[in-house]
Amino acid sequence: MPGLIPERFIDELLARVDIVDVVQQRVPLKRAGREWTACCPFHDERTPSFYVSPAKQFFHCFGCGAHGSAIKFLMDYDRLEFPDAVEELAQSVGVTVPHEGGPARPREDRTDAYALLDAAASFYQRALPESQAALAYCKKRGIDQEILERFRIGWAPGGWDALKRTLGTSAERLKLLDETGLLSRGDKGQYDRFRERLMFPIMDRRGRVIAFGGRITTSASNAHSADNARGEGPKYLNSPETPLFHKGRELFALWQVRQANAKLLRLIVVEGYMDVVSLHQSGITQAVATLGTATTNEHAELLFRAAPDVFFCFDGDRAGRSAAWRALESVLPRMRDGRQAWFLFLPDGEDPDTLVRKEGKDGFEARLQQATPLSEYFFQHLAQDVNVATLDGRARLAEHARPLLAKLPDGAFRDLMFAELEKRTGVSGAPARSTPASRASHHAAPANTPRRTLVRSAIAMLLADPALAELVEPPYAFATLDKPGVPLLVELLDFLKARPGINTALLLEHFAGRDESPALQKLAITEFPGEPEALRKEFMDALRKLGEQTVQQRLDALIRKQAEGALDETEKNELRGLLARKAQPTPSR
Repeated sequence: MPGLIPERFIDELLARVDIVDVVQQRVPLKRAGREWTACCPFHDERTPSFYVSPAKQFFHCFGCGAHGSAIKFLMDYDRLEFPDAVEELAQSVGVTVPHEGGPARPREDRTDAYALLDAAASFYQRALPESQAALAYCKKRGIDQEILERFRIGWAPGGWDALKRTLGTSAERLKLLDETGLLSRGDKGQYDRFRERLMFPIMDRRGRVIAFGGRITTSASNAHSADNARGEGPKYLNSPETPLFHKGRELFALWQVRQANAKLLRLIVVEGYMDVVSLHQSGITQAVATLGTATTNEHAELLFRAAPDVFFCFDGDRAGRSAAWRALESVLPRMRDGRQAWFLFLPDGEDPDTLVRKEGKDGFEARLQQATPLSEYFFQHLAQDVNVATLDGRARLAEHARPLLAKLPDGAFRDLMFAELEKRTGVSGAPARSTPASRASHHAAPANTPRRTLVRSAIAMLLADPALAELVEPPYAFATLDKPGVPLLVELLDFLKARPGINTALLLEHFAGRDESPALQKLAITEFPGEPEALRKEFMDALRKLGEQTVQQRLDALIRKQAEGALDETEKNELRGLLARKAQPTPSR
């Protein structure tokens, strides 16, 4: 089992990445003074309240309260567990995540399952050159060796147990083969799920094999062999749902798309694996496919998190148009400003595979240029059975459109869609949106922020500029002050002096999961306008005042004890010294 990720590696990783770059790849940011801003990706809003600070390497939303480091952003945005977010971030800067002894996290280890699925993909790849039928099919479809390797395309041999005999070498491995969906069960026991099919490994966002899709070839479908006696089955056969694979949350070839495109501006959603492969073969390397299911809400979120523009490519028949409408319903709630969707309907009898081989890359690109925008397709579809020349027809169109448009997030696109509905029907006004009772401005503190004490102010300044710790040397004059937050302030100073050069995000990451973390997160968004020198003076002045409070607190305690007649000789000397110190004039500053 993998061990703990060393804390020093987390520090080094967060020091190497720029949170602005990490967020910018997923959310369009705009410069706002020393920071960057956007509409929050974690809740619907019209006015940007999501801020990213390059100085602090920290993000915060004043609307919903989301906040954290680049790791936390990946966890929230890409829905990753902590180790996976670290892996993704490390991969982006070309470093390998080390592990130390001990369990990494209290989560189920799937290392063996991933390894077995990878071994199965290699088994199918090795089997491909041994099948003349499979090679002939690939040649006929124009798939070259580079594409075969990029997609790890393989061949599932005929027979009932070729994979089972090769990989099922123990009871434990047989159990894993079953759990990962590679085996089926019948009257005679377990047998290979995939037989005489061209095999397409399905990979997750980290490039790990999590499932397979198998396609029957012409040669295989004509080969009614005894090995395939159960019949050729559906044209495409996918792995079943497993702990690693949920077809409604995955997209075929998204891994390959990200590898081929340093900056991803669009995605093209098609229906079949061969459609994807043929488009990539022709140089259109932004094609992905759903996995034998309609476009789900999770698919829509995944698509728009990967690229701002999404093209849905469907057959022009009734089934294709039905699938297109389901896709539109899935993307509507995610159509924030800056995102766009188009719908391309293909001629009868054609699919992306046949079209791109017939018309080439330029021809297919020309079709994409003529795709129907979501706004136009929306009204076309709803009006197809309505006579908009009549009042009744326009009323029906408005009745059907309004609840769908109400799902749109706040923004210019939503306003324009309702304006278009009014233009077409005469029905005005968008339904009211529920909004937070109050939305904090950039420089306003959240309503539930506790009153700022001197200790909290000092901590907030340390979070704003961790290098301030270098100005103070232990022992700290205020360390014994009996006030809330003082032990945390001392711990912060010790930690920062031991880890010079650390930034705000790293500091907050160190305290993640602790009781103090929420308070630190709130204090981290405090703004201190002015020059760095002014902040240094304010910080040292705060520590001086805390030192004075410490002296006064000790003096008060000794005076109370003296009144009780309980002072020893040492305490009497201490009291005289403190009184003499208090009597001295305060030096001018």
